[in-house]
Amino acid sequence: MVKLSVIVPFYNVQQFAPDTLRSLRANSRDDFEFLLVDDSSTDGTPGILDRAVREVPGAIVLRHEQNSGLATARNTGIDAARGEYLTFLDGDDWLAPGYLSELLASAERLGCDFVRTDHVQTQARARTLHRVPVAPRGVVLSPRAAILPAHRSTSVDYAYAWAGIYHRRLADRGLLHFTDGLRTAEDRPWIWKLHREAESFAAVGLLGVFYRRGIASSLTQIGDVRQLDFLRAFDQVVAETAEDRDAADLLPKAVRTYCAIIAHHLGSIERFEPPVARQLKSRSAAALRRMPQDVLDDALDSMDLERAGRLRRLRRRPAAAADRRALTAAGVGV
Repeated sequence: MVKLSVIVPFYNVQQFAPDTLRSLRANSRDDFEFLLVDDSSTDGTPGILDRAVREVPGAIVLRHEQNSGLATARNTGIDAARGEYLTFLDGDDWLAPGYLSELLASAERLGCDFVRTDHVQTQARARTLHRVPVAPRGVVLSPRAAILPAHRSTSVDYAYAWAGIYHRRLADRGLLHFTDGLRTAEDRPWIWKLHREAESFAAVGLLGVFYRRGIASSLTQIGDVRQLDFLRAFDQVVAETAEDRDAADLLPKAVRTYCAIIAHHLGSIERFEPPVARQLKSRSAAALRRMPQDVLDDALDSMDLERAGRLRRLRRRPAAAADRRALTAAGVGV
């Protein structure tokens, strides 16, 4: 019986994949499987994964014929997983030796739907500890109760799928799959869905996941149109939360977070290619107009003057005919 399935998408990470795979080997057990999803890499990654099948116990390679993005690659792994529990890792990150056994032991001891963990962010030689914004630790809690308050960072803002472990019953209920095709912010609708619909969770102070930040090839560092998928991701968060039985309580959190992310991208707009920067402005303005306007007013009133002012100016921005045509062609409503 497979106890734990570890889903690891890879795309053009030949520089980092060997470290990732060594860390999996240092975590292997007879009842673990490692589902290595090659998302149609064009560098040396496929050959590295072929060798991993021989060198990493429990390694299985799954291949995409065309690049589909992180969300779809994770879904491929979920569909193939046989474990009682599932977890994730990205193909350029790594784990401390023995971490997965400790993570599984925590999940079995607590007996809840999912467990969230802290992680270490790495950038060059720097190491920064990031903690799950949940208290108390090691205690089974209500996921829905952990969404609020709106004005403070909560568990839905700590969206990293690889910082945790998830019981198979969540996959059986359709709660573990990601929105196909999302190339960034894919964790956001996913974590909101988990917290709205799962029955129990916990946070533990277990360290062992090392997340690489600032990689030049990482999508978060590239200012192309794929970055704008955050708009589709948060449109989904707001739309699904609006249908929730507690929409009146939860929507302010969803809208305020969406506004904060838009403001963040506008604040670093110079990193985007000029046509993408124009799309960012027009599509963000359209997103603001789609939000429940009374909830949006309250969200803007709660933000600092600089960000609120930036968003209010954008909200007043008229939708140019060219922008409307571009949005219609892209299938994005205004």
